[in-house]
Amino acid sequence: MEQPNILVIHGPNLNLLGKREPDVYGKMTLDDINNLISDKALNLNCYVDIFQSNHEGEIVEKIQTAQGKFHGVIINPAAYTHTSVAIRDAVLAIDVPVIEVHLSNIYKREPFRHKSMLCDVVKGQICGLGAMGYCLALEAMVT
Repeated sequence: MEQPNILVIHGPNLNLLGKREPDVYGKMTLDDINNLISDKALNLNCYVDIFQSNHEGEIVEKIQTAQGKFHGVIINPAAYTHTSVAIRDAVLAIDVPVIEVHLSNIYKREPFRHKSMLCDVVKGQICGLGAMGYCLALEAMVT
């Protein structure tokens, strides 16, 4: 079997993890999370390409690269979860499974965070499990 190739996308402000609202998002930095993802990928014998952007258009363009190149996409769209029709349309435009991940439980937060623009167009959603959510999504992608 071909080694699975998974794209991991981190959305806006996730580059501030460890400093930004640690009571909500935890004390792990984005580098810590990326190392955790990379270690999990090694254990699962898959390849990961990890990308972070604060810019919606860059995220859309990265999603569009998934077609024919990646076996799956794991995305934490962060604040764009609740607002981005463009990211939703990009997910719909590719024939690649996508799993949505959130560090916090978006349904236990402010009411405006309860609506995900992606939840009905992705394979699944994992929220509230911190960095472990990425590992679970990776495992789901390759098994």
